Amino acid sequence: MNNGHRTVLVTGASGFVGRHVVPALARSGWVVRRAVRTPPRDANDVMIGSLSPATDWRAALDGVEAVVHLAARVHQQSDERAIELYRNVNIEGTLHLARSAVAAGIRDFIFVSTILVHGRSNYGRLPFREDDVLTPRGLYGNSKAAAEVGLKEIVPGSGMRVTVIRPPLIYGAGAKGNFALLKRAVLNGLPLPLAYVKNRRAFLSAENLASFILHRLSHPGDDFDVFLVADREQVSTREFVERLARAADTSPRLFWLPPLLLKMALGISGRKEAYDSLFASLELDLSKIAGTGWQQPISLDEGLRRALRQTDS
Repeated sequence: MNNGHRTVLVTGASGFVGRHVVPALARSGWVVRRAVRTPPRDANDVMIGSLSPATDWRAALDGVEAVVHLAARVHQQSDERAIELYRNVNIEGTLHLARSAVAAGIRDFIFVSTILVHGRSNYGRLPFREDDVLTPRGLYGNSKAAAEVGLKEIVPGSGMRVTVIRPPLIYGAGAKGNFALLKRAVLNGLPLPLAYVKNRRAFLSAENLASFILHRLSHPGDDFDVFLVADREQVSTREFVERLARAADTSPRLFWLPPLLLKMALGISGRKEAYDSLFASLELDLSKIAGTGWQQPISLDEGLRRALRQTDS
């Protein structure tokens, strides 16, 4: 405890998602202790170096009531070095932190995983559900799935509750990856081959993710629970881009390109997985989070407006 306030340790606090989650926690009365790899800038920061199976978490976890684990290795090239990094950081590093949290008497542990533990698309199947058999794709998805399995094994008899959150693409100010590419294309008036895309995909604003994390901390449930968390509206890639453009007060430049031709082009450029992100459907069954009583605070359109009007940092 800190002056009667609850203390939460946040890993990955300086990353894109962390820059949305940390202020939300602080506004709700939590004392936020940021686990950082560089010299601390704040009295509540604790330098832990790199996330690994050898990280010493004792100082960071002292007096902490809950852990929000956002840190992860992402977007690493597929080679032997990448496999080792994903294993050390996303799997062994996560499980070592969880075991350290158990030893420190932490009551709640929130782990932000990824929807990629289910795969990159539905391919005509029903929307993904929390209890579906995991079919992870890519090194990142496989590492997150393995971490989930390990966390579930740690829980029995530990006295610690673990919540796993599996988000789809997270958008917001400072987002990288596919959202940053779409945002840049829309703002610069670049043409996009999405004129006749009729898929349905889930998206999640960073503000809504932060809101659900807060809700879970104040409304804990089972000792081990998994949630698919996304905005209520699940729209086509084309509509997402159109609404992004509307939020930017501009018009998107969309054209049609044969999907097979685009798939070949992306494969040649080494971005084969981008095809699924643009053209395939990724629908989520959100009935479980609806049953928790959580209400998303902002709509898709408001989330896009915030993503555009805030300065990336």
